[in-house]
Parts: sequence; structure tokens; C-alpha cells
Amino acid sequence: MSSKIQDNLSSEFDAFSVNYTEDMIDVVPHYEQLIQCFNDYLPSGSNPQKILDLGAGNGNSTAALIRRFPDAHYTFLDASPEMLDICEQRFSGANSERIQSYFSDVDYGIDQYDVILAGFSLHHCKADEKRRLFKRLKRGLTSGGVLAMSDLFISKSDKAHPQLLADWEQFIRTNDPSGEKWLWLKEHYDAFDSPHNFESQKEWLMEAGFSSVEIGWREGYWMHVLAR
Repeated sequence: MSSKIQDNLSSEFDAFSVNYTEDMIDVVPHYEQLIQCFNDYLPSGSNPQKILDLGAGNGNSTAALIRRFPDAHYTFLDASPEMLDICEQRFSGANSERIQSYFSDVDYGIDQYDVILAGFSLHHCKADEKRRLFKRLKRGLTSGGVLAMSDLFISKSDKAHPQLLADWEQFIRTNDPSGEKWLWLKEHYDAFDSPHNFESQKEWLMEAGFSSVEIGWREGYWMHVLAR
């Protein structure tokens, strides 16, 4: 992991791609559990034919589902070409396609996807962008489709945010006593991340047309959320 952040989000994750999973485990509390939630909390009876991995990274969210749904069509969407190359290599035998783009530049169509996965990706969107994106994702889902999100659900303006940062720093420094990963994470978080609390995002999701927004799993402000 480089200790210097890059000029834009795409370049940032190109640089982050080399040891992505190991670094995420070290810097994101409950990372493995929250990735596994994509499989564990998918509604019973689900048999998705088309799955969109939104901000796919190296494909960890898809990996949680692909053994269960090996015949589904997977779309990997990410701004980083390096990450998309990793997905193509990792899932070379899967029925899949790649889209290199930022979220706001994509046409999600109508009734295109049965499941949309968002694993630690939506916190990069500011409030107005999230509200617009939720509406487009809802149109892109088939009837009965699910938007599944694993992420940090807290706003930087929330009173609990300073304590969240203190706890987060302790977690990372326990994994990396050098402090290098915390310094990188904090600089990245300040420059690129715009998390919002569950209450705000639930309101925006309901405005977008979702009828149900539920927390499937949580530990503090780290949550797996399902919108239908």
C-alpha cells in the first residue's frame, strides 16, 4: 500500500489493487463478515440471472455469490482498469462483462439486474449523487430485485463520528503498528469518502421507489443493508 494518495479515485484504486484484499482486511473492520453478508442475507429463494457488481474492486463481492449462482451473468463496474483486469482474470470462466466508468456516467437501463451489489463503494458518492444514483439503480432493478450494500453508515457531521475515527484508528494500528496504513486511510477518507448515516440513506432509497430498506447485519456503524 502506497502511503501517498493519488490525484483521482480511479488512480487511487489502480495503486491499491496489488494487495487489495489483505489491505482491506487490515483497514476495514469486519470486512470479511460484511463481504460474506452478500451471500448470507440474500433473500431466500433468490435465483438471480443478472448481477451488477457496483464498484467491483477485485471482485470480492461477486466471489461471495458466484459459487451459489455460477450460471448468472455478472457485470463488473469500476473506474479502475487495473481492478477490472483482476476481475476478468479471477472470473475468467464466468459469463461476465466489464464497464470502466464512474457510477454517475453509466446508463443502468430499466429492469436490467436482479441483484446489485455495492461492497464498500457507495461511500465515495456525495449526498446529491447518492440520491440521483439510487433512483437510477431502482429503475435498473427487475421487479423484486435487490440492492445489497455493505459499507460504513455514518455521516461525518454526526456526533458519534469522532469516536468512530478514534476506534477505527486503534483497529488499524493494531494490524499495522507502523501507522502507515492509518495515515494512508485517513488521507484517502478525507479526500475521497462521503459516508452517510443509515437514516439519511433509507430516506433517499424510499424516495427513489424502494419499498423496504432493512439492516441485515451490523456492528456499530458497519452495516449490511438490503433495499427492495
